[in-house]
Amino acid sequence: MKKIAAEKYRDIDFSRAKRGPVVKPDPGKTKISIRLDNTVLEYFRGLVDKAGGGNYQTLINDALLEHVHRRSTLDVVRQVVREELAPYAKARRGN
Repeated sequence: MKKIAAEKYRDIDFSRAKRGPVVKPDPGKTKISIRLDNTVLEYFRGLVDKAGGGNYQTLINDALLEHVHRRSTLDVVRQVVREELAPYAKARRGN
């Protein structure tokens, strides 16, 4: 049975074929393998289903990016607050 299915592809010329993905990945993206909780996957797949389609992996990536940006913004705000309060802390210690 397998030989019969393969017969129709015998005359395809693969001499100029190249190895690798047909569609090149976007620059700045890296393919990895990661283990996630089933609950996380179900949540993001559910969001895609409710939206009527899309890619749950993109949603996970977007959520991680948002977390990174939120954390970095929070760190900047904390640093600014520390710098602004520093003169008051020195004045308080001087009393």
